[in-house]
Parts: sequence; structure tokens; C-alpha cells
Amino acid sequence: MIAIITGDIINSENYPSSQWIDMLKTYFNQFGASPMNWEIYRGDEFQLKVTKQNALFTAIRIKAILKTIKGLDVRMGIGIGLETYIGSGVTESNGPAYQRSGRNFESLKDSKVNLSIATGVAQYDRTLNLMLQLALDFMDDWSVVSAEIVALVLDHPDDSQKEIAQKLGIKQSAVSQRLKRARLDLVLDLLNYYKEIITEI
Repeated sequence: MIAIITGDIINSENYPSSQWIDMLKTYFNQFGASPMNWEIYRGDEFQLKVTKQNALFTAIRIKAILKTIKGLDVRMGIGIGLETYIGSGVTESNGPAYQRSGRNFESLKDSKVNLSIATGVAQYDRTLNLMLQLALDFMDDWSVVSAEIVALVLDHPDDSQKEIAQKLGIKQSAVSQRLKRARLDLVLDLLNYYKEIITEI
């Protein structure tokens, strides 16, 4: 069982790709080499293969990366399932994970939702997607500073607020305010719930 994340960058036509593509590639390289583990194609679309346990964390981390640039956002469909054919790259491989991710991604534009997941288990999909829609209500509105602090905390989960403040060159009280504004406590609760659910699939 793997997870495939299919996505595209929202408002990318208003920005030169040099503004965001290197940040994305640097993050994607953590999951292995392109094109076997990830690929950016047609200018602003991408596909990434990750473990099922890390799928939601990775998607939220990608969102935080892109929202550190004012005006950018990302639309992503996550598919969980088997990989039955390995091609010359991630975009040429196949299996239920790929099919679910692709279909899920295609349905997002019509539903005007920026993140959705398909596990193949209807009851889990319904619960997870309802939770995601509620979380997107504030995640879609993350400011640049909110996105920066979310990205930093997700990358350094054991850091204290004092250590995060030092990294950002701000006061600890400002870190606390930014974390509250970003609703990071709810994001972490959602990720913990996802980890519990995904072990049953």
C-alpha cells in the first residue's frame, strides 16, 4: 500500500516558476529521485509517491511551502492503495493508488475543494474528507507568516517555541500568536487522527 499525491499549483500563471519550483523540488527530493518517486510536468502539475502513513502530512507540508509565497496555493488529490505496475517514472506507473489519486484530483475543480483523499474505504473517506473540508476553511486562508511557521514546526516538531522564535528572529510571544492564528493545534490533531485511521486500511 502506497500513497500518490497528484496536484497542481493554483495561480501559478501569475508567478515565474523560478519563484516556487526549487522549493518544491528540494522538498520532493527527500522522497527519492525524479522521475521514479516524483515528477513535475506540464509546468505546474506534479505527482509524488509517498508512504500511506505520511500522505496527509506531506500534502499539508506542500501547502505550507507554496503558501509562503503570497497568492499561491495548491490543489491535491491523495490516493491510497496498491501499486500494480512500475513504469519508467511515477506518471507512467499504475495501480489503485494512482487511479484513486487521479480521479480524486480531477473531481476537485468541480467541488471547489483544494485537498481530498481516497482510501478505497467509503466510511473512512467520508469522515476524513469532511474533516479536511473543515480544516481547509482556515488552511486556505493561511497568510505567508502562518504558512512559514507551520512549515517550520512540521519540519522541527520537537523544537520549543523559544527555539522556533530564534530561527525566525522574533519573540516567543509572537510565535505563540502565529501558531494560534494558523490553528496548528487542530492541524496536528487531524494528522494524529489520520495516522490512527490509516493503520486500519
